[in-house]
Amino acid sequence: MIPRSRATGRAFAYQLFYRLPVPLRRRLVRLAVPKYIVGAVTLVRDAEAAAPGRLLLLRQPPGHSWTLPAGLLQRGEAPVVGAARELFEESGVRLAPERLRPAVPNAVVHPKGWVDVVFEAEVPGSTTELKVDGAEVFEAAWHPLDDLPRLSRATANLLGYYGIGPRAGEVPPPAGARS
Repeated sequence: MIPRSRATGRAFAYQLFYRLPVPLRRRLVRLAVPKYIVGAVTLVRDAEAAAPGRLLLLRQPPGHSWTLPAGLLQRGEAPVVGAARELFEESGVRLAPERLRPAVPNAVVHPKGWVDVVFEAEVPGSTTELKVDGAEVFEAAWHPLDDLPRLSRATANLLGYYGIGPRAGEVPPPAGARS
């Protein structure tokens, strides 16, 4: 229970805060709250693969490990639009944002100060052309879920939230996640 004087002080502070002009309120909030880098990630599965399935992975510089199609959001960009944009830029797979569905969990907050908004999609691996630029991405390829290549630490950790890869089972699924 909050002491009455403290509750009254909080109520006064909120009343004062909401009397400030909106631009000043925004600036104060930005100064007071944690700041995160926000990225969009897409888990793309091969719709034709037999169980346990295949996942689209990318080999990026320096080329020692594999990652998911992902990237930072542009200012004001909707996460699903950013995910579709990054998927196309990095792999050549063009999907309308409506074809991406939110993964469960949809957002993963990492301890080092970034948030990944994660989406899922399925495409037919046999007819989906993969194109990479050779600079940002060296290679794009389908990999069996039960025989993944060496993953970057961030990718292994992220996939663990979805029960995939070497960290599967180490990361507890969020409440309400599919089983």
